[in-house]
Amino acid sequence: MTIRDVAPVARETSAVGGRATAALRRLAGAVLFSDGWRRRGIAFASGAVGALALAPLDFWPAVVVPMTAAVWLLDGAARVGPRGRPSVLRAMRQAFADGWFWGFGYFLAGLWWLGAPFLVPPGDFAWALPLGVVGLPALLAIFEALGFALAALLWSNRGWRVFALAGALGLAEYARGTLFTGFPWNLWGMALGGDLRLAQTASLVGAYGLTALAIALGAAPATLADPRPPGARPRAALVAVLTLVALYAFGAWRVSGPADATVAGVKLRLMQPDLTQDTAFVAANGDRILADYLKLSDRATSPTTSGIADATHLIWPESPFPFVLKDRPAATARIGAALAGRTILVTGAVRRGAFRSGDSAPRFFNAMQVVAADGAVVDSYDKVHLVPFGEYLPMAALLKRLGLTQMISVPGGFSAGSERRLLNVPGLPPVAPLICYEAIFPGAVVPPGPRPGLLLNVTDDAWFGDTPGPWQHFAQARLRAIEEGLPLVRDANTGVSAIVDGRGRITGLLGVGAKDVLDGGLPVAEAQTPFSRFGNLAAFALILSALVFATIGKFRN
Repeated sequence: MTIRDVAPVARETSAVGGRATAALRRLAGAVLFSDGWRRRGIAFASGAVGALALAPLDFWPAVVVPMTAAVWLLDGAARVGPRGRPSVLRAMRQAFADGWFWGFGYFLAGLWWLGAPFLVPPGDFAWALPLGVVGLPALLAIFEALGFALAALLWSNRGWRVFALAGALGLAEYARGTLFTGFPWNLWGMALGGDLRLAQTASLVGAYGLTALAIALGAAPATLADPRPPGARPRAALVAVLTLVALYAFGAWRVSGPADATVAGVKLRLMQPDLTQDTAFVAANGDRILADYLKLSDRATSPTTSGIADATHLIWPESPFPFVLKDRPAATARIGAALAGRTILVTGAVRRGAFRSGDSAPRFFNAMQVVAADGAVVDSYDKVHLVPFGEYLPMAALLKRLGLTQMISVPGGFSAGSERRLLNVPGLPPVAPLICYEAIFPGAVVPPGPRPGLLLNVTDDAWFGDTPGPWQHFAQARLRAIEEGLPLVRDANTGVSAIVDGRGRITGLLGVGAKDVLDGGLPVAEAQTPFSRFGNLAAFALILSALVFATIGKFRN
């Protein structure tokens, strides 16, 4: 091909690029200059698109839509005021409103399945369905609104404003995950956490650091619509592409190695009973339920296996019994006989505690218990981080006067355990126990003291049915394994049950709705990751750096 041949191609390519840029600028203008309900609709819809990046779809490029729209909405909020002068307070008020509708769209689209528990038979809580489906997203959206308002304070008309969004919204997401007991479900970092290679960055900066990166990478394409001199390069977008390539290369290198070795002498068997939380889950059916568990646990999975006897450790899910295990000597005897002197059982259970002074009823704990081959409980861990309104009632004295109770049918609700600690399981390395909800908190899954050899997560996601909820829950637990460099053994009542190594690679999995057992070895723990050594310090450094760069951009504007 000669130069004469190349020239028309170059002109055509340039023309296509020019048309694409012009179209992008028209789209940016449509968002920037929108107002009223049209503006609110744009904010809501763009936030909702972000849910496509979450499990089970895990389409991480979808994060570009909400973050790009966020930049253009903030550009609009920062326009000059009605008297021709820019007003910071006006911009922050407008940004707060935009951020609330944007966050409401994201949380509503990502958490709609929270309505499922309210419809579990007998449907005593159906009246509260709107509170779970709409009320919680509306409250969570306040954090995104505050993030937008802070970003507006640091906003500029240059590429630096991407840092303002990443720093301010990253800080708001950290606040969401820690304040008022915390709810870090579906942090924006999970947009990258669903891709195994991109998720490896969590071993360096954790989920909150991954959140700041996801926001910045998703927002950078918005700068392609910025005016710039002829021949000038879109630096923010180019930096974002290079950063994404670097993250992907690091992740590809980290997961390309051979599968981790397994701990010698350990054979795990995870039992997933697929038992729904309905009117049949009552104490009167306890013997039948236990018989089903033992039968399923003893299932032969191949011509060369013979059931429980093949496993050194049998794992059952969270609270699988409709009774207090220690109240049923016959039940513990049956379990001991099934274990036959060879296998250790680790199971969820309800534990009755001692009366406290002044109480008229005993306390109950959501526990994880270790049952030896003779049926004796040799160690027990009580769940520390309980689910508000699900396992206990905040402001109980006030709300009980209104006739409200927690969703779990335990008298007075569960009491919280006194401390996070390791669980001693004969034949296993030290275990970091995680009951259900406890697995979603970055930097809080490993107790202080000696490093454990695995994360053991038991849960009951039957409340959520066959919705994205169980898959989102599993994705977050899996990211904890990557952060800490520890294998994850996860047993769920209705799924997702899995064995995952310290790099997030799945070695065995039972999906939602499967009634089966999963056999596998226990992967050996990785060397300590930077995150496991320093926790969220790297995330704070990223967020602080973004805020500093945004401030520099503000003063250079």
